[in-house]
Amino acid sequence: MEHKFKPKIFYFTYGTNEPAYRIKPGDIVVSETVDAGGFDSKGEPIPEEMKQKIGGTVLSPSNPLIGPFYVEGAEAGDALSIKIERIRLSRETAWSRHPPNFGCLTEEGPDRRLLLNEPIPLKAFHWRLDISRNLGILELPNSRTKRVEIPLHPFIGSIGVAPRFGRVETALTPGEYGGNMDCIETREGATLFLPVFSKGGYLSLGDIHAAQGDGEICGVALETTAEVKLRINVVKGAGITWPRIEDDEYIMAVGNSRPLMEAFKIAHVELLNWLVSEYEFEEWEGFQLMSQVGRCRVGNVVDPKYTVVAKFPKRYLPKP
Repeated sequence: MEHKFKPKIFYFTYGTNEPAYRIKPGDIVVSETVDAGGFDSKGEPIPEEMKQKIGGTVLSPSNPLIGPFYVEGAEAGDALSIKIERIRLSRETAWSRHPPNFGCLTEEGPDRRLLLNEPIPLKAFHWRLDISRNLGILELPNSRTKRVEIPLHPFIGSIGVAPRFGRVETALTPGEYGGNMDCIETREGATLFLPVFSKGGYLSLGDIHAAQGDGEICGVALETTAEVKLRINVVKGAGITWPRIEDDEYIMAVGNSRPLMEAFKIAHVELLNWLVSEYEFEEWEGFQLMSQVGRCRVGNVVDPKYTVVAKFPKRYLPKP
């Protein structure tokens, strides 16, 4: 069944929030998103009454999420299989900025100073999206190059399930549950596998990026809106502990942690486990092959946890 979903509440946390929808395995969800700052396809902000609130605290307003979607039959130890069938950009503009106290050139956090230097200055950038030509266009009036055009590659920046042990995490943070991974591999045509830690999974998503470089080094991509179409299934007894991704060219495993080297190790151990458990590689032979043909992408180095994607070319997998 295909569900046309219209959010009533946008969430700022991953957890067992009140389900917005209950769906069955194999169902399709189609929904509009808002951008990372809470603005819709017309540039209008989310009304206050549509924002998640928790009494006695203030929530970070970044990356408003649609959902959560409760998937019938999904239980701890299973995995959700999310086929990203479509990401259709719904606005001809995107924004980016260099926020003080954020990004890869600082060890400072929001509202606190951990260094003696002054924060980098706030700089805002407004991009025009030529959707028909699949280009992002930026004017650079103070540079010798006065204008640039870059190819767009839309993807879902933040998508995840309820974390293990009943934790609640902000929409800005990635982890074993997925979340704000900011890795360009969560794009149209890919299938994302997320471990289920709570009955129903509680899948939520948002934060569409029209384009982004490796690492998202300034902390902000090309933030915009889109209509997304997802086909959601349950893989019973999958037993995975970190996100996995598959597309036409690669199988991939994701590690979200700090420091960066720990995220790197998590992703590669998870990828090796996949090669051994599902493709019947002997462990050390698989490790040797992965060492020579594997690829690796840094998704983000700016979030509370960093993201690394380890990739193995499918042409080296055994034939069915």
